[in-house]
Amino acid sequence: MAKPTALFIGSFQPYHMGHHMVIQGMTKLAGKIVIGIGSSKKSGDADHPFTAQERKEMIQAALQAEDIIPMFDVHLVELPDHEDDERWAQQVLEAVGPVDKLWTGDEWTKKCFEGKVEIQEIKEVPGISSSGIREMMRKGGDWDEQVPDEVAKAIKNLEGVKRVKA
Repeated sequence: MAKPTALFIGSFQPYHMGHHMVIQGMTKLAGKIVIGIGSSKKSGDADHPFTAQERKEMIQAALQAEDIIPMFDVHLVELPDHEDDERWAQQVLEAVGPVDKLWTGDEWTKKCFEGKVEIQEIKEVPGISSSGIREMMRKGGDWDEQVPDEVAKAIKNLEGVKRVKA
């Protein structure tokens, strides 16, 4: 029996160790992993400092560093927002193709996909969140310990801390 196709959606502003652990877990259970980069059209402000392309490149670099790419079938798909939750979920499924299981810990995402796809509930990693990391960046904290090394390098090269403080 073929392993299922799994979908993991996030805004990844920035991609952090909690996200990374979820994807590492997915490699053990899924045959194909689709990473949906949510709010793909949002960038250029303190809460959305990185473009979809920059987020995609950060995720790819982190996954390549651990040989998750190319060893596993991983696809990154940009997912713009939609005002209507039902329509958004439908657009996501059209964009990513057939999916067996959605991995999420987000209540809103679960609600949008209930009855459409099997949901694999995940737990948040205590103390790690993208908003918390952005807050640490604003205050000069040790944010870089909460993201994979490749992501920290990319954020520094992109002057991401300045973007968050803007």
